[in-house]
Amino acid sequence: MGKLTIVGLGPGNADLLTLGAVKAMQETSCLLLRTGRHPTVAELEGLGLSFLTYDEVYETESSFEAVYQTITVDVLRRAETADVVYAVPGSPVVAERTVQMLCEQAPAWNISVEVLPGMSFVEILCVRLGLDPINGLTVLDAADLERVCCGALPTGLVVTQVYNRQVASDVKLTLMEHYGDVYPVELVNHLGLADESVRSIPLCELDRQQDIDHLTSIYVPSLQSRTEVQPFEVDALTEVMAVLRSPEGCVWDRQQDHRSLRRYLLEETYEVLEAIEKDDMELLCEELGDLLLQVVFHARIAEENGRFSMQEVIDGVVDKMVRRHPHVFGEITVDDAAEVVRNWERIKREEKNRGGVLAGVPREFPALLKACKLQGKAAKVGFDWPDVAPVWGKVDEELQELREAASEAAREDELGDALFAMVNLARFLQVEPETALLKACLKFERRFGFIEKQLQEKGVSWEQSSLTELDALWNAAKALE
Repeated sequence: MGKLTIVGLGPGNADLLTLGAVKAMQETSCLLLRTGRHPTVAELEGLGLSFLTYDEVYETESSFEAVYQTITVDVLRRAETADVVYAVPGSPVVAERTVQMLCEQAPAWNISVEVLPGMSFVEILCVRLGLDPINGLTVLDAADLERVCCGALPTGLVVTQVYNRQVASDVKLTLMEHYGDVYPVELVNHLGLADESVRSIPLCELDRQQDIDHLTSIYVPSLQSRTEVQPFEVDALTEVMAVLRSPEGCVWDRQQDHRSLRRYLLEETYEVLEAIEKDDMELLCEELGDLLLQVVFHARIAEENGRFSMQEVIDGVVDKMVRRHPHVFGEITVDDAAEVVRNWERIKREEKNRGGVLAGVPREFPALLKACKLQGKAAKVGFDWPDVAPVWGKVDEELQELREAASEAAREDELGDALFAMVNLARFLQVEPETALLKACLKFERRFGFIEKQLQEKGVSWEQSSLTELDALWNAAKALE
């Protein structure tokens, strides 16, 4: 019966080798190393030890699983006739696929296996990143990641054996499905060595790093720890935007300017409003991210032109919020929310110094929003109806004038007056007209979609359906709501 002893070479520095591992390697006549590409190998040579490595297997096999199986079979074959010591980087029991396979297959070869404890890079990683494994830590080989990782993990994740940029690319694509493109990860290189490096990067940039080698791993914080512990930051997003706008980035992103992006800013704003109306928090989170991207996009363009930076955008709005809330950050006291609004408007006028009461309403505002803003500004200086009763009368008056309009120009003019009066009514009823109209649009889409589905199920076209039949389906959709 043969014997196989498995030892670890430690995380890198020869000082971290255990005495038991050194003794076992000195006493054997057959020392096998999974790889000779490890910093402690020079120490072994200095001790006068002779050994064989399996580095050539990595060049001849088509997959890591095939590499590991080839190594496993050769080690067991040698252990049939001699006491063999098999040494692996780090600890034998941390992310070492060949050790797992040897322990599983050795009984069939009638070979006993002894695994000596060793120190892994995980201990150093925990020290460098301030992690306590008691809070949960998952360690996976990069080759196993796609097979094992089926979602964002509740624990922190360490991915080892990120040998090269191709492996890094595979890891990136797998993790982005669960964590998102710009999720921050820690790139860990050469832990325990003089050139040790630990730095935070967006996940999408993982395979662009130039220093990836056989001593590279990554740490992915758990989503829970990001929510509860990590401070809020936009660095990852601004860095991605900088890459997209760089000469090596995206040709479309490089061509954009403030004016060309206007439509996208407006579209993203309305998509946020729709998510709020649907009360879909997952969608709202996504749409707020898209809207934030537009802010970062504009800030990046401005920074490239020497105008302002994203930090100035943030600093500016922070300063504004502090100035306009003297009852929170200053010595002023207020009695109610109405006084807060009055103070806000007074401070805003002093800051802007734009002139007239109606100044400051952007020309590009959508008409519905512009009507709300103009009426609100006029009301703040007392130009307003005393209560809602005459507003109802004004709406009736404008609708009657619309009915009596005889020309196209007159109808357009009177329709505008009627809509303006309806906005005034919405203000008195404390209803946001944009939200109300959006809700009506969504309602129409739902009911129309119901009709369309019913016609498809019956195999009937729109042309084959009478208005009475369509109206009945509309009422059915309405009844379901």
